[in-house]
Amino acid sequence: MSRPRIVIVGAGFAGYRAARTLSRLTRHQADITLLNPTDYFLYLPLLPQVAAGILEPRRVTVSLSGTLPHVRLVLGEADGIDLDGRTVRYTGPEGEGGTLSYDRLVLAAGSVNKLLPIPGVAEHAHGFRSLPEALYLRDHVTRQMELAAAGDDPARCQARCTFVVVGAGYTGTEVAAHGQLFTDAQVRKHPLRGGMRPRWMLLDIADRVLPELDERLARTADEVLRQRGVDVRMGTSVKEATHDGVLLTDGEFVPTRSLVWCVGVRPDPLAAALELPLERGRLLVDPHLQVPGRADLFAAGDAAAVPDLEKPGSYTPMTAQHAWRQGRTVAHNVAASLGLGERRAYRHRDLGFVVDLGGVKAAANPLGVNLSGVAAGAVTRGYHLAAMPGNRVRVAADWVLDAVLPRQAVQLGLVRSWSVPLDTASPELVRMPGGPDGAKAPEGDEPAKDASGESDPMRDPDAVRHPEPPGPVKRPEGPEQREEKAQHRKKSTASTSRKGTHEHR
Repeated sequence: MSRPRIVIVGAGFAGYRAARTLSRLTRHQADITLLNPTDYFLYLPLLPQVAAGILEPRRVTVSLSGTLPHVRLVLGEADGIDLDGRTVRYTGPEGEGGTLSYDRLVLAAGSVNKLLPIPGVAEHAHGFRSLPEALYLRDHVTRQMELAAAGDDPARCQARCTFVVVGAGYTGTEVAAHGQLFTDAQVRKHPLRGGMRPRWMLLDIADRVLPELDERLARTADEVLRQRGVDVRMGTSVKEATHDGVLLTDGEFVPTRSLVWCVGVRPDPLAAALELPLERGRLLVDPHLQVPGRADLFAAGDAAAVPDLEKPGSYTPMTAQHAWRQGRTVAHNVAASLGLGERRAYRHRDLGFVVDLGGVKAAANPLGVNLSGVAAGAVTRGYHLAAMPGNRVRVAADWVLDAVLPRQAVQLGLVRSWSVPLDTASPELVRMPGGPDGAKAPEGDEPAKDASGESDPMRDPDAVRHPEPPGPVKRPEGPEQREEKAQHRKKSTASTSRKGTHEHR
């Protein structure tokens, strides 16, 4: 009798932990396949530190094949699910198609950037949900600061060193906090003309930062941001984004070259394609994380609307903490459906929240105890080290080096602006020209235009094609070179003649 086949779609917090737990529970009694576009699990909470140059990119990634030895990894993006035929269609990294058959399916596809119908946002903003987006932001901020330091036009320099972050939740608050420290450090090395200082703006339509957290934590974060010089504006958002800046809902136009979109997330579109009952795009499941009426289908993480048993009538929020815990619960329930163990309902108890504000500052309330300053910073970093499934020593080493050595601010140029669009269902993948997703590089060789309408090739070097390298330079021949060539031709003729005589014989 063949072993049951378990397919897990997505290797985020829920999918990764489900695969790891199932591997332990089944003990080679089932074939576990993990379908994911990348070969790593991304520890998303530390992504702002990658963008700020504190951590190297690989520090926040955990190898799937290296940490899930009894799980088969298939690289690809799920294109569709045939519930009746029990198959998952996918497209591989090189455009090849494939199909996976299953007896149990765990949908943990996660979420993507949330879009709002605001003119110009999709064209001029960039999200912050993936490693490529963090790498792009790191390069972009560094480039803008270097160009501002070398520029002569004060208005253009001010626009370059103005950074607008929309969304004052976890991600937006941490990006603004780390970003201000990152650019201030660059200014100390290369001062801007006229004593100009980088300006970071944090916008949100809510009445306070971190509206989902305790008010005391939010107040602590707000005070730290304002003390550093971050322009925090609550009750304000973007009305329109243009090539030269953003128009705010209060009527002010802010010249800027940088718009970071952190307004939240939406479930992966794969869940909606199943044509099953949804709750705001999330697949409805019961407290056991099973889709009603489908004994072979489970869902967890941001793709699932899980009933909150602690708050009847509501659903658990889309956070990493819930996804991580749901991954463990869904693994136990999948194993129970195969006769291994007993089912369990998903229940949770908040252990507190942590918000990293950069440097030694943070806001935290472990077990309900509100902390701020150095104590909160220590708790926050300790929590992240404990929560990471790998790379703990490397992360701690990077923190130590950042504390004693100056931070490196260089452009690697590995991720182009057009390769990390805001409107994408796969933010974890860099779009390549001519790739499976049909992405195209910008057409034409015209440089970008600045606010004055003049050509500015450095405004967006991502859109400028690199010229082909020149061929070898031909130097004028002297008498010695001409004589050498003549002798070489005589030798070649003689050699050819001898060869022909030999062949004739």
